[in-house]
Amino acid sequence: MFDAQCDLGALVYDAHQDPDTVLRNFAADLNARGFRVVGMVQAGQCADSSLSAVLLHSGETLLLAQDFDPDARGCRLDLARLQNAGTRIADALSHGTDLLIINRFGKRERDGKGLSHLIERALDADIPVVIAVGRDHFADWIKFAGGMSVRLGCERDALEAWWHAITAVDAQPRNGSHLTVCEILK
Repeated sequence: MFDAQCDLGALVYDAHQDPDTVLRNFAADLNARGFRVVGMVQAGQCADSSLSAVLLHSGETLLLAQDFDPDARGCRLDLARLQNAGTRIADALSHGTDLLIINRFGKRERDGKGLSHLIERALDADIPVVIAVGRDHFADWIKFAGGMSVRLGCERDALEAWWHAITAVDAQPRNGSHLTVCEILK
């Protein structure tokens, strides 16, 4: 599934870090510069009813938490809602994009479920992908990606350096065309 044709970045974070703010701000700045960023970042907490995600291409917030159950423990992710978010992201990908951002790599993606199909789809289309990966899931990430990813610190500067490295100086945002950054560079 993975090869060296296009870059795959893992924004590796510790429990005290906030990858969502880093990714959200990075996406907003790229969009403001004329690039088209598709994907989502997490909002709220996984262990309570506030779990949601912001779609980066539309700004819409989607609830991802299960309906409230006071006896529930652990992550309250509703898989049907996650699948719906994935469908919406896939639809946005079909309209062209310069970068796909996935909010988290977790157990579902490790097992080939969750949003893993979007990663494969984007890479097959030569679209760069960046995903937040908790340090405790990094070994699973390396197996999933076949070692074909760039490890980034959970910092804006790391994302900017990665983006600069995968884009040419003369690469321009889409501005209506459906070419991806990787297609422009070929």
